[in-house]
This record gives sequence, structure tokens and C-alpha cells, in this order.
Amino acid sequence: MYQIKLDAPDDFEGWRAAARRLARADVPPERIIWSVETAGSGSADDLFAEAFSGAGRPDMDGSESADAAPFAISRAFLDLAQTALLHSDPARFALLYMLLLRTRRAPHALHDKADPLVRRVEALAQAVRRDKHKMRAFVRFREIGNGDDAERHFVAWFEPDHHIVRANAGFFVRRFPNMRWSILTPATSIHWADGILREGPGANRSDAPDGDPVEDLWKGYYSAIFNPARLKVGAMLSEMPKKYWRNLPEAALIPALIAGAQAREAAMIAAAPRKERLSQERMSR
Repeated sequence: MYQIKLDAPDDFEGWRAAARRLARADVPPERIIWSVETAGSGSADDLFAEAFSGAGRPDMDGSESADAAPFAISRAFLDLAQTALLHSDPARFALLYMLLLRTRRAPHALHDKADPLVRRVEALAQAVRRDKHKMRAFVRFREIGNGDDAERHFVAWFEPDHHIVRANAGFFVRRFPNMRWSILTPATSIHWADGILREGPGANRSDAPDGDPVEDLWKGYYSAIFNPARLKVGAMLSEMPKKYWRNLPEAALIPALIAGAQAREAAMIAAAPRKERLSQERMSR
């Protein structure tokens, strides 16, 4: 068996380098055990040395031999693999290696949407993309410090389903380049200050602040723009699942806003001119 330990759950470059050399050596998927390096488990280099000892082992030192066969993989596969690898499914490394071997033999394999392996990997990637979108939409920063500009710092708590935090860091750097902020998650944390992005260990929900004075203004704004005539509870829950509500200050208002939506809609219709009111009544049926 070949044992491959990656440096982190989102170590795409490590997976890519190992998969490339294993594929060159035609190592079958069932002979590979993929895992992630953890504290106290020994270095990946030591494990490679043990796992690949003996004649005929793949060259794992990063060099390419002069007579190595050409190894070309499509950009479409690399993009798909880089996204799918962020999924939390422990089988993702093996699934991607299986798909890598298949695309080497059949370059157009990714176009076969009926293939179970292709569909499964694409489902992993889709779940990751959705998780990244939810993080961008539902991270809420809360201010800590004494209010002095030099001391102002904003902290957010988020619980992703997949290993997306580092991959999403660039979005928040571009969005809030002049703020000093931290995003805390159970597995890892990222911190931005003075133009430098740093990573830290995972945190607990209690490490993040519960609120700040600006939240009252935000709640007032959210209540003011809430339009009962456009309320579709099912669609809202699809886009804003309840698992995120406890980290959203405006979520505390949602049950009451939903409960009063029909009464507010009726009042809006009653206050409208007769012609417009008839049109609104037909639309609400």
C-alpha cells in the first residue's frame, strides 16, 4: 500500500504533486491511502520514505526524470479538482485520483455527465461553491476595542461545512482592505491587519463577540426594507437556511416579520388606489 499524507485538508498542491507521480507509475487507486497530516503523526516526508521504500517506487522528490512520459491534464479537470478537494468528504482525494486516471485515458471523460464518478465529483464541487457563497453572504463582523481608529477590530464567527476558509480569504481581503478583521471558524481562523493576512488555529463560538452598537441600526434598516408583498418563505429558507440564523443579528427579527407579513400586505393593498388594489389582489391569489 502507498500512504500519502497531505499537509492540510485543502492541500491541493500536495495532492496534485503526489497524484501526478502516482499516475505516472500507474499505481491503482485501491493501493493508495490518502490522509491529512495531524500534530504528532510524523512528517509527510518520513511517511513517503516508508511508504515508497523499495524498488520501483514512484519518484516523490519533486523532480521529473528526463524520459518521463508527457503528462497533460485539462484545465477543466484542474479547476474541478481544486474546488472539489475543499469538500469535507474523506473520500475526495481518492475520487479525484480515480478521475485523474480516467481523464488520462479518455480526455473527454468529464463531458460524460451520466458517469457516476463524474457526477459525484461535480456534486462535491457544487457543494463547495455553495458553501463559499454562503460564507460571503452570511459573515457578520462585530466590532471590538475601545472605538479608537487605531484599535478598531472587527471579528466574525462562521461555521463552514467544508474546507473553504483559506480559499475564501481573498474575497474578504478585497472587500475590506482597510479594516482590521478576523474570521473565526472551528477549524482555522484568518486575520487581516496592516495589509498582512495571517492564519491561526480554530476557535470557539465564545471567542467571538455577541454584538455591537451598530447592530441596532442594521436591524432597523433590515426591518424597514423587509417587503411582505415579496415574501416567499420557502425561497427565503433555501437561500438563508436556519443553521446560519444564530450568527445573523437580523435573524432574530425574521419570525415576527413573517408572522406580520400577511397583515402588512393587506394594509398595503387597502391603502392603494382602487385600480392598483385590484391588480395587487389578482397577483396575490
